[in-house]
Amino acid sequence: MASLQDIRRRIKSVKSIQQITNAMNMVATSRLRHAKAAATANKPYADKMAQVVTDIAANAGDFSHTLLKVHEEGKTLFLVLAADKGLAGAYSSNVCKETTAHIEDKANTELVTVGRKAKEHFKNRGYVIAESYTGISERPHYEHARKIAADLIHRFETGEVREIYMVYTRYVSAISCVPEVVQLLPFKGLGAKQEGPHAEYIYEPSAEDVLGFLLPQYLVTTIYAALLQASASELSSRMNAMSNATDNAQDLIAKLDLHYNKVRQASITREITEIVGGAEALK
Repeated sequence: MASLQDIRRRIKSVKSIQQITNAMNMVATSRLRHAKAAATANKPYADKMAQVVTDIAANAGDFSHTLLKVHEEGKTLFLVLAADKGLAGAYSSNVCKETTAHIEDKANTELVTVGRKAKEHFKNRGYVIAESYTGISERPHYEHARKIAADLIHRFETGEVREIYMVYTRYVSAISCVPEVVQLLPFKGLGAKQEGPHAEYIYEPSAEDVLGFLLPQYLVTTIYAALLQASASELSSRMNAMSNATDNAQDLIAKLDLHYNKVRQASITREITEIVGGAEALK
C-alpha cells in the first residue's frame, strides 16, 4: 500500500499537470478565436476567386496553360498540412492516415509537408520528403502560401510530378474537423459550361491572358485558405484535448484525495488499536 507521503506527492504532481493543461487550454482558446476569424474572413474571397476563374475559363474557349497540362509521366506529390506541436489529440494522425489511404504507389510518391508532425511521421516510414515547412502551422501568412505554391508550380512545370494533391483539415466547428483531399494540379473542371444565370465579364486584353495570370494566383489562394482552415482545426483540437486533460486531472485528484483520506483513516485506526492494545497489556 502506498504511503501518505507517496499519495501527497502524486496529488501535487497531478495538480501541476492540471495547471499546465489548463493554461494551454486558455491559450488555444484565445488563438482559436483569431484563427477562426481569419478563416471565416478569407472564405468569401477564396469562393469568389474560384467562381471568377471558372467563369473566365468558360469564356476562354480552347485555352492551354502549363498548369492545365496533363503529364503522362512523373511522380504523384501530396501536400500535407499537419501540426508543428503535439498535444492536439488525433489532429495530425488523422491527416497522416488520410494521406496514407490515398497513396497508391509509395515508390512513386513524394511529399511536401507543413508541420513537424507530418514530416516525422512519413520520414520514419520511409516516404520521400521533397520539402518541408515548419513553424507556420498555427499562424500561417499569405507569403507562406505563395512560397509553397511557387515550389509546387516549379515541380509541376518541370515535369518532376504529374499531379499534386493537398491533404488538410477543414474546420467545421469547435468540436468537429474533417480531413479532406483535393487535387491542386493539374486544374480540373475549369471551362465547363455553367447552367443558369452567371456573371458576364469584359476582358482586357483577352480572356486567355487574364486566365493565364489568375491561375497561379488561384493556386496561392487555395493553399492559403487551406492553411487557415488547418490552423483553426489544429487549435480547436488542442483546445478540446487540453480541456479533456484538465477535466481528467480533476477527476484523478478527487480519487486520490479519497484514497488519501482512507489510508490516513486506516493509519489512525491502526495507531489507536496499538495504543489500546499496549495499555491493556500493562494492566
